[in-house]
Amino acid sequence: MEIKPFKTRIFRESEDLFSFVLEYIKKISKKDLDGSILVVTSKIVSLSEGRMIEYKNQKQKNELIKRESDFILEKNILFTIKSGMVMAFAGIDESNGNGKIILLPKDSYKSAEALRKKLAQKFHLKNLGVLITDSEFMPFRTGALGVALGYAGFAGVRNYIGKKDIFGRILKMSKTNVADSLATSAVLCMGEGKEQQPIAVITDAPVVFKEKINKKELIINPKKDIYAPLFNKLN
Repeated sequence: MEIKPFKTRIFRESEDLFSFVLEYIKKISKKDLDGSILVVTSKIVSLSEGRMIEYKNQKQKNELIKRESDFILEKNILFTIKSGMVMAFAGIDESNGNGKIILLPKDSYKSAEALRKKLAQKFHLKNLGVLITDSEFMPFRTGALGVALGYAGFAGVRNYIGKKDIFGRILKMSKTNVADSLATSAVLCMGEGKEQQPIAVITDAPVVFKEKINKKELIINPKKDIYAPLFNKLN
C-alpha cells in the first residue's frame, strides 16, 4: 500500500470541491487511479459546503455544539455523539478556520459518493474509493488519530467471524475497521498542521471495492460496546 499526499493551494470557502481535486489528480494516469482511494480531509468538504460560522462568545459556541450534536454525553458539552462517533464538541473546529468555526460536513457519506461518481465518470474508472477524514482522540492516548467520517466505493469493515485463526480456532467476534485504519494511515502522511496537504491517493490498499456501501456498518450498538460501562457513568 502506498499513500501519496498532495501539496495544494489554500482551498477557499464555497469553492467547488470537484474542480479543486481535479487540479491535482489529473496528473495521475488512469491506470494508477483505477483501484485507488482518494482521501479528502473533512475541512475542505465543509468549506465547499459553506459550513463556516463566525461566533462572538463561548455561549454562542456552546449553542452551536448543542445544535450540531446528535447526543450530549456530559453536561459541560465536552463529549458528544456525532455521526455515530464519540467526539469532543460535536467535531466543531477552529484550526485553519481563519477566525471562523468550521462545522463537520452535512453528510460525509453523501459527499463522498457524489465526488466518487464524478471522478469515476470523468476518468472512466471501474474501481474507485473516496474517503473523507477527520481527527479524533483515543482515551488514555496522546495525540490525534485519523478517522473516517464518510466513504464510498469500498467496504469499510472486514469480517472474520466464522473463519479460523492460524490454530484452527473459529473466530467469534473479530472484525477489522478498514475505513478508520485507512484514515489513520492517510492523516499521518497528510499532516495535522501547516503541511497544506488536504488530499491524498492510496494505491494498492487491501480493500474490497463495491458500488453500494452500508453507512451503518461501522456503528455498534452501545450495549455491545466494550466501553459501555464507562459511558453508563456519564449523564
